[in-house]
Amino acid sequence: MPSGHISEQRLFSSRHLRAQTSGQSLLEVALFLPLLVLLIGYAVDFGYCFMVAANLTSAARNATEYSILGYQSPGQLSLPAAGPITTATSVSASALGDLASLKNSSTTTSVQVCSKSLGMNGQIPKCSNYGATGSSYVPAQDPEAPRFVLQRVDVTYTIQLPIPMSFFKISFLPQMKFHRQVSMRAMD
Repeated sequence: MPSGHISEQRLFSSRHLRAQTSGQSLLEVALFLPLLVLLIGYAVDFGYCFMVAANLTSAARNATEYSILGYQSPGQLSLPAAGPITTATSVSASALGDLASLKNSSTTTSVQVCSKSLGMNGQIPKCSNYGATGSSYVPAQDPEAPRFVLQRVDVTYTIQLPIPMSFFKISFLPQMKFHRQVSMRAMD
């Protein structure tokens, strides 16, 4: 009889143990799920920031090349117009066109173009801002002026994340602005 008594006790213990752990899985999921959702949201936002940085770099470089070359060749008669953004053949519209895939790019992007087509202040080209109000940057003088002129395009984009993480209207991330500038030399 003692062996039967032990097996009944073991059976009672395992049932009692099972009864105590029946809600454990539900509790683990309830604790882990918000963390998983938060990590997925931050991964999407990080990927978007990476895409913004790549597009911004490309937009500034392409717009600067266009400010020197235009649609033709280095031997063209005149430089392309710096702005406004609404003119399809302007340098600022070229920069904004490269950012068209980004969220609210037309309202959150600032483009500053420093080009000889705007005029010169001594050896430095004049600058003009287009798009959203942003910071103004001072271009440098080309070291081999007056034979060369430094054309410059500054593009600033204020990021609006696709999944804004906030808690009671308090954002976990600060407002971020990405800025890229490209300077290229044009033979005068």
